[in-house]
Amino acid sequence: MLLNTRFLITPVPKPRQTRADKWNKRPCVMRYRAFADDVRLCGIEIPESGSHVTFHMPMPRTWSKKKKALMDGTPHQQTPDWDNLAKSLCDAAHSNDSFIYDFRATKVWSYVGAIEIKTDDDCNKL
Repeated sequence: MLLNTRFLITPVPKPRQTRADKWNKRPCVMRYRAFADDVRLCGIEIPESGSHVTFHMPMPRTWSKKKKALMDGTPHQQTPDWDNLAKSLCDAAHSNDSFIYDFRATKVWSYVGAIEIKTDDDCNKL
């Protein structure tokens, strides 16, 4: 049985943090912390295997309606990289994500930012 869940949380990559980030509130770190809080608040969990996560990246406001309609659902092939988004999601969802061994991730353009998680229950019964 295929389960599909969509969360209206804009994906954010995990920044490289330093010790100074405890007191120096850099915007990239504050965005990630807000993202992590939203992930935990929604109760997002990534299963150990068989999941396909789609990161819906919001289109820039400066794009025309025509361009947005053309790009909606197409692959997002620029920064942030999919692996940075996956790392930030896994780190935010689980304090120890070492048990996750099978994971598929995709980035697409979308009107609004969101995270969609599809899991196949049959894959999790190993």
